[in-house]
Amino acid sequence: MNAPIPVGALDRATYIGGSDVAPILGVSPWTTPFMLYQKKVGAYVEEISPAKQRILDRGHRWEPIVLEMVVDELRDRGHDVEVVAVGQRYIDSEFSFLAAEIDAELIVDGEQVNGEMKTAGYFASGAWGEYDSNEVPIYYLAQVMHGLMIQPRRRAVVAAVTGFDERPMIRWVDRDEETIAAIRAREIEFWDRIQRGDAPDPITPEDVKWLYPRDLLASITADDALIDAHRRLKAAKASFKALEADIELLATQIKARMGTAALLLGPNGKPLCSWKNNKDGQKTDWQAVATDAGATPEQIASNTTTTQGDRPFLVK
Repeated sequence: MNAPIPVGALDRATYIGGSDVAPILGVSPWTTPFMLYQKKVGAYVEEISPAKQRILDRGHRWEPIVLEMVVDELRDRGHDVEVVAVGQRYIDSEFSFLAAEIDAELIVDGEQVNGEMKTAGYFASGAWGEYDSNEVPIYYLAQVMHGLMIQPRRRAVVAAVTGFDERPMIRWVDRDEETIAAIRAREIEFWDRIQRGDAPDPITPEDVKWLYPRDLLASITADDALIDAHRRLKAAKASFKALEADIELLATQIKARMGTAALLLGPNGKPLCSWKNNKDGQKTDWQAVATDAGATPEQIASNTTTTQGDRPFLVK
């Protein structure tokens, strides 16, 4: 077993951790290999909004609560459980750029196992399957296998809760040497790319928008590949436009029959469609407020910031 190091003792840009594995493998719903690379080399620093920071803080506050719920659930199922470590970070015995922070380490029925504690919103809970299944979202499964690679154990217990009143969903993940070897190879390859300065290709609109936020008023001549891509794009947009027309027509027919009804129910009583009014919103004209309060145009201008204009992509 590897010896732990203090949490926070490593700069996340200097190593690959468990949360990096899903992006490296291309299975993360939140980021891509391209953006992870930019974060690691310091080219992109994510601006975390207050709302997102509250979500992150809430997740950290929940971890000991989830762990307590998991221990109680395992004991209720007849297991002998002891928590031996919480939040320890370990370095790989061969490569110092591979590290893993294990949420909890437990002894369950005499066997030491890694523990991962997750909170899942109500709508995200579907990714975990039925309560009594053993399904784990692939992006978390990758993280768990990474942990079993760094702190080698036979298996890990993964738990997710959707609320204080819900029993934790308990999942057991067995160590898989073939999967771990594949993950390890991809992580080493990704780290080598960082050392070489070889960024992965951008694969999402957000990647490309970040890479090329502004045009330079230049033009390029299309080669055969771009001409073919343009042709297929025009055909796809034409098909999509026809589908949009069908969708709008069918929606209009349904809404015309619903009238003032908020819900359309099926024969079994389950909702098929909803057509409800959103809550009325309010918008304040702060420039008018400032003017009414006696602010001069110069004062208003000095407190006005310019946001970068969007770069729309138009198909001719």
